[in-house]
Amino acid sequence: MMRRYASDVYRLPDFLASTCKLVRAFSTSYATLQSSSEETIQTENTDSKSNSDSILTDSFGRFHNYLRISLTERCNLRCHYCMPAEGVELTPTSHLLSQEEIIRLGAIFVSSGVSKIRLTGGEPTVRKDLEDICLRLSGLNGVETIAMTSNGVVLAKKLPRLKECGLNALNISLDTLVPAKFEFMTRRKGMERVLESIYAAVDIGFDPVKVNCVVMRGINDDEICDFVELTRNKPINVRFIEFMPFDGNVWNFKKLVPYAEMMDKVKQRYKDIRRLRDHPSDTAKNFKIEGHCGKISFITSMTEHFCAGCTRLRLLADGNFKVCLFGTSEVSLREPIRAGVDDLGLKQIIGDAVKRKKAKHADMFDIAKTANRPMIHIGG
Repeated sequence: MMRRYASDVYRLPDFLASTCKLVRAFSTSYATLQSSSEETIQTENTDSKSNSDSILTDSFGRFHNYLRISLTERCNLRCHYCMPAEGVELTPTSHLLSQEEIIRLGAIFVSSGVSKIRLTGGEPTVRKDLEDICLRLSGLNGVETIAMTSNGVVLAKKLPRLKECGLNALNISLDTLVPAKFEFMTRRKGMERVLESIYAAVDIGFDPVKVNCVVMRGINDDEICDFVELTRNKPINVRFIEFMPFDGNVWNFKKLVPYAEMMDKVKQRYKDIRRLRDHPSDTAKNFKIEGHCGKISFITSMTEHFCAGCTRLRLLADGNFKVCLFGTSEVSLREPIRAGVDDLGLKQIIGDAVKRKKAKHADMFDIAKTANRPMIHIGG
């Protein structure tokens, strides 16, 4: 017993030395962790302060890091909700932004805090220099996402090159899965080519592929669950959009299918559906159906607006700058560029416009009575 005790005593210094090493190691790790946490908090505070000082922060504290650029007013479809039956008067080519002007303005917005750019139209794929614009915008320091919204008619064959040029997010518009109805709604043929583009996008790795579907009563509201089925085996996010009023689209409240009604249709067929956590700036309410690879979303601009979290700005094809989709206020950036205004002056114009942004847009009935541009001019 004494020999064992003596042996334990002799080992005590080794035990104490090991314990001290552990304490020192813990202290060092804790100090490093504490320092790292302080640096993280300091960085977050710095970022927050930087955002509040940005020209892209409005008077309500909303920091706008998402810019939608319309590349053209031209389109190869004539969708009812986007373009009047008689067509629209197109802006003369000389009054549209050139590639160099788009890149210059893109760089100004990115240097001010924009990290996501979406290319829209019209139909962006009809612009011949689309790939070059995509490549140059994706190369701007600070850009994380280059997205595009397309009708998909001629998109499939362009996708591989666009992906090489930095396109990493994609929305494709499709409002019906019935060919005859597609021709009625778009005044053109081509539904099969749109589906081809959707599946081609999935095959080359876009995840998710977002499918935008504007739901209108008596036209395609009977297809909601058919669209949900697109999400069963593929990483497709179907986004059901409430019908919105724009000049020339003959908006009528009776055509509007509210989010709650669309959701009821889905729940009647799919019992195991759960709400996903949305980002504060999301325009969509996102849901997952058990067993489905993709998801569904609802964009509720008319019945449940999301203005409080809005982070979006719009640059139109003619160079006008629009801070709200439904607002009538626009300011030209093309004219000062061509008048020789420098980047600092352009930032001042942009910042002043952002500061004038309202807390929220008007209700749907007031929007319907207010003169605005057709969607084809604004950009989808």
